[in-house]
Amino acid sequence: MATRPVRPGTTTTVTTILNAPVRRNRWSGGWLLIAPAVALVGLFFVYPLASLIARSFLEPTPGLGQYVEVISDPTTMKILGRTFLVALQVTVVTLVLGYPYAYLMTLVKPRTRTFLMFLVLLPFWSSLMARTFAWIALFHPEGVVVSALRVVGLGDVKLLGSQLGVTIAMVQVLLPFMVLPLYSTMSGIDRRLLDAARSMGASRARTFVRVYLPLSLPGVFAGSVLLFIMSLGFWVTPRLIGSPQESLIGQLIETRVGKLLDFPGAGAISTVLLVVTLLLLLLSSGAVRKSAGALTGGSR
Repeated sequence: MATRPVRPGTTTTVTTILNAPVRRNRWSGGWLLIAPAVALVGLFFVYPLASLIARSFLEPTPGLGQYVEVISDPTTMKILGRTFLVALQVTVVTLVLGYPYAYLMTLVKPRTRTFLMFLVLLPFWSSLMARTFAWIALFHPEGVVVSALRVVGLGDVKLLGSQLGVTIAMVQVLLPFMVLPLYSTMSGIDRRLLDAARSMGASRARTFVRVYLPLSLPGVFAGSVLLFIMSLGFWVTPRLIGSPQESLIGQLIETRVGKLLDFPGAGAISTVLLVVTLLLLLLSSGAVRKSAGALTGGSR
């Protein structure tokens, strides 16, 4: 193999030269690829959000007047509490429905798993507006769902224009966003760990609680956080299926901006929602870490 001297007393091969790492400018390549995405996010997301928050502090006079008004307004706080309650209900229901489904996807054969994944992705192939109008038809007082409930003896259950109807429709729309993170985490769990626990005398239930559940908590947390945040800002489904008497925070912001042209007030409400959401995420993240540590520690 050909060699050439590098300095007195040392040699290097052609292969070594060809395999030597090439130094690249840190500002080229990758940065140029992501620059359009960064510019797009900054122009259409960061700038409008920053502008709205700034107006909430500067208009009509600089200070915290808008925030004092938001916090002291009982109607706004009631709507904010209702929004968090609906978001929590949607998150819990989707988790209860999505966890067994994602777990089943890890147990079945590849062909069946493909079919189950097809069912999860199927809602993405239809318009959100079309699905919402379908729920309106189903929830109509003379629709299929209400008529079926009346037949089984539950009477005239009000779904259209109610918080219950909004929750059911939002669960159907957002369920795939829970199943996908759960399946992504569960598919990476080594099932030999379960076999090892069973071989040491643990029952199926104890193995699941002490071994499988802690390993799946990252997927539970990711899906729950995603669902909760999406539910807080959901607008189309509550707007069409809900009622003004049970409006959520998105409808309130819509009213402030579209009808009252109160951009500073809408900015203050949005900022309060953002801050409260971030605080809840920090608290929930700490709680998940502690629960995971307790479960894994208890299995030792």
